[in-house]
Amino acid sequence: MDPSSNKHRRAESKKYIEREKERTKEKKERMGSNSISKMAARHLRILSGCNGALLSVRFFSDSTLAQEPIASTAIDSASVSPSINTAENHSQLNNNKKHSAPSSLKHAELAKFSAIADTWWDAEGPYKPLHALNPTRLAFIRSTLCRHFRKDPYSARPFEGLNIVDVGCGGGILSEPLARMGATVTGIDAVEKNIKIARLHADLDPETSTIEYCCTTAEKLVEEQRKFDAVIASEVIEHVADPAEFCKSLSALTVSEGATVISTINRSMRAYATAIIAAEHILHWLPKGTHQWSSFLTPEELVLILQRASIDVKEMAGFVYNPLTGRWSLSDDISVNFIAFGTKNS
Repeated sequence: MDPSSNKHRRAESKKYIEREKERTKEKKERMGSNSISKMAARHLRILSGCNGALLSVRFFSDSTLAQEPIASTAIDSASVSPSINTAENHSQLNNNKKHSAPSSLKHAELAKFSAIADTWWDAEGPYKPLHALNPTRLAFIRSTLCRHFRKDPYSARPFEGLNIVDVGCGGGILSEPLARMGATVTGIDAVEKNIKIARLHADLDPETSTIEYCCTTAEKLVEEQRKFDAVIASEVIEHVADPAEFCKSLSALTVSEGATVISTINRSMRAYATAIIAAEHILHWLPKGTHQWSSFLTPEELVLILQRASIDVKEMAGFVYNPLTGRWSLSDDISVNFIAFGTKNS
C-alpha cells in the first residue's frame, strides 16, 4: 500500500474527528442555552406599562426571552464579561484576593466618569439620556417596591420608613427623588467628584439634604455590615469588572426578604446598534466609549447571576424610547434597556 495514501487517510480521519468534536460541542452549547431560556421563563415575569403606570403582568415566552445564547448554565465571571480577561483586570482581581472583600471596580471606568462629573445636573449634557429615563425607571421602582413592602403607591411619600441604598449614585439624579418619596437614602459612588456634586446639589433642597452620600463601594459597605431594605444599582453593572461578585455584594447589603433592583443594557445586536452606534457615534447623546458591548449582560445571564447570589428575580420590564416624543416608556421589549426586580431569599 502506498505510504503517502495512508498518510493522507490519517490526515483526513483526524480532520473528521475534529469536526465531530466541534459539532458535539456546539450541540451541547445549544442544549445549555435552551435550558437556560426555559428555566428563566419559569422564573421571570414581565411588566408592560403605559404612560408610566404599570398595568399588567405576563410570563415570558421562550421566544421573547431568547436574545444571545450563552454557552452553559454555569455562569462565571469569565463567561459573563469577557472584558475582565485583560491582564490589567486579572492583576486587579489577584490583588483583591489579598483583602477580605474583593472589589468589582474598573479603574478605567472610574476615570471616564470622573472626567464628566461636573455635568451630572446638566439636562442637555452627557447625562441627558439618564435624565430622560429617570421618570420611567422611577415608575417601575415605585410600583415594585410599593407592592413588595405593601406601601400605598398613590401616597406622596410611599417609601416612608424604607432604608434604600443607591449603588453607583453618580450625581444623585435617582437618589434625590427616592428621598422625596420618603426613603432614608444612602448614595454611594467610587468617584469622589460625583459624590461632591451630589452633596452640593442635595443641599439645595431640605428634602434631599438628609441623603447620606459616601465615596465608597458596595464591597466596603458589606465589610461595615450595612443592611438595607432595598438595594438599587441602575445602569451600573455593565461598568463593573466582575458582575457576579458585584451581585453578591448587592445581596449581602439586602436584608432578608428585602428588594434588589438592577437596570442595565442587553447584550444584543439591537443594543449594539442603538446604545453604541446610534447613541454614541451618530446622535452623540453619550461620549464615545461610554459602553462596551462585551460588558453587557443578557437577561438570562443576569437572572442566573442573581440566583447564585440568593436573589430571586420576580419581575422584569424593558425601557423603550420614542424618538417622536423624546420620552421613555415601560414595555415588554427587553431587547435593549431593561430593569429587573428581585427579592432576597430568607
